Amino acid sequence: MSKQDKNTLRLIFPQWQGGDNPPYYLGSRLLAWLAPPAQGPVEEVPVDAPTGTPLPLENNMHGRSVLIKQARAARSIIEHHQPRSIAVLGGDCLVSLSPFAWLSEHYGDKFGILWIDTHPDVQTPEQYKNAHAHVLGALMGHGDPDLTHEVKKPVKAEQIMIAGIHDPLPYETRFIAEHGIRICSPQQVRNGAQPVMQWLNESKIEVLAIHLDLDVLDPHNFRSLLFAKPGRGKHDFGDVAEGKLNIADVLKLIGEVSTEKQVVGLTIAEHMPWDALNLQEMLRQLPLLGS
Repeated sequence: MSKQDKNTLRLIFPQWQGGDNPPYYLGSRLLAWLAPPAQGPVEEVPVDAPTGTPLPLENNMHGRSVLIKQARAARSIIEHHQPRSIAVLGGDCLVSLSPFAWLSEHYGDKFGILWIDTHPDVQTPEQYKNAHAHVLGALMGHGDPDLTHEVKKPVKAEQIMIAGIHDPLPYETRFIAEHGIRICSPQQVRNGAQPVMQWLNESKIEVLAIHLDLDVLDPHNFRSLLFAKPGRGKHDFGDVAEGKLNIADVLKLIGEVSTEKQVVGLTIAEHMPWDALNLQEMLRQLPLLGS
């Protein structure tokens, strides 16, 4: 089991612009508060707090310029510390771009990615204008050139496994098939994640980065997710796939892969703390507390 140490950089990255969803800002800060104390350095990537002003659509991507600025700020922090391992508390899924790109350069061909997510995040601005759905494709060197420019050593498809995915969109299905990315369904994860373990055994991977999008969890059982929005309608989120795993499933999977390979990267992304957000708004409106 890989443990944090003084050479693990903890990166607090409250980016919300990649999903064009301001509550991810508070979600990242709450993760930072909830996480166990760090044994190594802790840095926060500068991210402007949401103001209610809509993000501009820049060349078919929401918030393009600020996203690239934040990715480069994260890269600068990482280069300053030269860590052996990185833990990222996001923020939307795009927060993995700079840390995983740096780890790929640092470890070379022995580096692999376990992407634990209901969605593969391989779209481009042609399919979807929010860049949090582009990040894994960009790490492979595919997609928007502003994102792929930040990836000096793209990760090969055979060095990637997506676990927890189900019912991908047609473009995502084609991308996965054309590139030969290996996947593991929620049911397979619950049954022991044999596709993941086989991938690890057959690959030449020695070190692993794990991206955990909390959307992989079942919104009926874990409520701090986009899909668990109080009062949501059945079709409010475009009928895309929703998570089917539980925390115990995810912990078992990560525990098993951690016994096989050294974990050098971990991202927690897309924490949407609805109750805290609603309580925060209530406190703003109360006498003696609010303005």
